Amino acid sequence: MRTETRIARALLEIEAVVFTPQNPITFKSGIKSPVYVDNRRLPFWPSQWQTIIEGFAQMIRDQAIHFDIIAGIETAGIPHSAALAYVLKKPSVFVRKQPKEHGTRSRIEGGNVQERRVLLIEDLVTTGGSSLAGVEALRDNGAVVEDCLCIISYGFAEAEQAFDAANVHLRCLAPFTAIVQEAEEMGRFGPGELDVVRAWMDDPYGWFETTSE
Repeated sequence: MRTETRIARALLEIEAVVFTPQNPITFKSGIKSPVYVDNRRLPFWPSQWQTIIEGFAQMIRDQAIHFDIIAGIETAGIPHSAALAYVLKKPSVFVRKQPKEHGTRSRIEGGNVQERRVLLIEDLVTTGGSSLAGVEALRDNGAVVEDCLCIISYGFAEAEQAFDAANVHLRCLAPFTAIVQEAEEMGRFGPGELDVVRAWMDDPYGWFETTSE
């Protein structure tokens, strides 16, 4: 079984990915979506979580990604970055979304990233805004950041363009297309639901306006 298929199946098994065509949710970016992703469920399911962490480790080996430190964005990225760092015996830090209100007011917690190559781990990439804000914070603290690994990416052109503009190589364990394909194989769609999800994938920004007309 291909790695992305194993990842997709693990996420679907624990309902970290749920399709909700009848009750769309709203992303932070404002996009309406017929799918809900919650990778924060993974630590509750150690077997499936192990599949994810092993997937990251295999990707790093296969693609010869070189780094000194692993970082995660608070809060959803932290468990995965910390677990991966433990497995690979690498230092780990995390990036706050906002500076803490006391002490050093630093956004980087755990250690010094000055002149170190940092690999950023994310649970989910939608438009890429929060990930690239983390990249900026790391670079502001002297880190070299050229790679970001995520569990799921929706594959939005906006995100791809943003990562390219920031000179960051985004790699994904399970593209959303692979998750949809595996969900179909597992019989997770009711009548007409797959067509709704595919319509959203074709036009994520305009989908809700079209369906509500």
